[in-house]
Amino acid sequence: MKTSIGVGLIGTGYMGKCHALAWNGVKAVFGDGPRPELLHLAEVNGDIARKKADEFGFEKSTGDWRELIADPTVDVVSVTTPNAFHAEMAIAALEAGKHVWCEKPMAVALADAERMAAAAKAADRVAVLGYNYIQNPLIRQIGQILADGTIGTVNHVRLEMDEDFMADPEALFYWKSDASSGYGALDDFGVHPLSLLQVLFGRPTRVFSHLYKPYLDRPTSDGSRRAVETFDIASVLFELAGGTSGVMALNRSAWGRKGRIALQIFGSKGTIVYDQERMNELQLYVTSDKPTEQGFRTILSAPQHAPYDRFIPAPGHGLGFNDLKIIECHELLKKIAGHDARVIDFDIGLGIERVVHAMAQSHQQQRWIDVA
Repeated sequence: MKTSIGVGLIGTGYMGKCHALAWNGVKAVFGDGPRPELLHLAEVNGDIARKKADEFGFEKSTGDWRELIADPTVDVVSVTTPNAFHAEMAIAALEAGKHVWCEKPMAVALADAERMAAAAKAADRVAVLGYNYIQNPLIRQIGQILADGTIGTVNHVRLEMDEDFMADPEALFYWKSDASSGYGALDDFGVHPLSLLQVLFGRPTRVFSHLYKPYLDRPTSDGSRRAVETFDIASVLFELAGGTSGVMALNRSAWGRKGRIALQIFGSKGTIVYDQERMNELQLYVTSDKPTEQGFRTILSAPQHAPYDRFIPAPGHGLGFNDLKIIECHELLKKIAGHDARVIDFDIGLGIERVVHAMAQSHQQQRWIDVA
């Protein structure tokens, strides 16, 4: 059995650094599996690549990502570049015999996502997507509460994701307002609540959507203005298998919201409430409590909520975003080793992409759309 695994990283922005931290931390946190060897890092030019390789702890660097793909010492490639580059890089890595850890969304075009899934199958390599919110110990606990029947039969699911990084109407135009990045809030971060829906209930069976641009144009660095091509707000009705109703609301221009993914699950015997901005607690209401004691109780993350115990031995101290990425990295390594793992691979990810494109189609045609 190999005691180490060679790692390559393409892209060193926000998510690139998250992947680097995860690769650096996974062995120390979990103790099992192969030790990651940070071998090769690629950026847009050699100078940036060398600087980031020194910072992140990679041995080699390059200004040409294809050179990294061709490196025989690299076993697994992290793809953390902007959305439009995911398909080309992931497919090239798979065709070179590498495992792939690619950030979400899978691809801008559905056809590209389909090619990625086909490439993973043809290569017989592990290919997973960066849906780290599903790794939260409390999301796992929500799944257990549902499985135990604690809140009875679920009749409605409500999902919201709000941030304010595009709330300022005078913020400069950048790539997330360009059509080449996708639809906007729908696929930029709407896929995250869809990933929670996937692991807890499965994907929607049909959808009805409305997309909206709060700002029609934005200033550019040269003093002109450029039309916004993506939608920063999306509102969606959906149905789950069996007819359970759902609502999803997304907003990238919501002042005051920083990282909100709000999940409400209503059942015949109770309700579950969770908010990513308070990611170490969930609220549970059950009708089995005595009428004089009914009300929402707060459950805090604790060592009993695995794998919280791998990080902290005491309850209530809390995990963070990058800790979820370390958990995700561990699940990837489990999958590569041939074990059951909590991941969204390219096949499941393609299903999420089909939901996104069905939502976009619904907006265009202003009708309910069945998800293929």
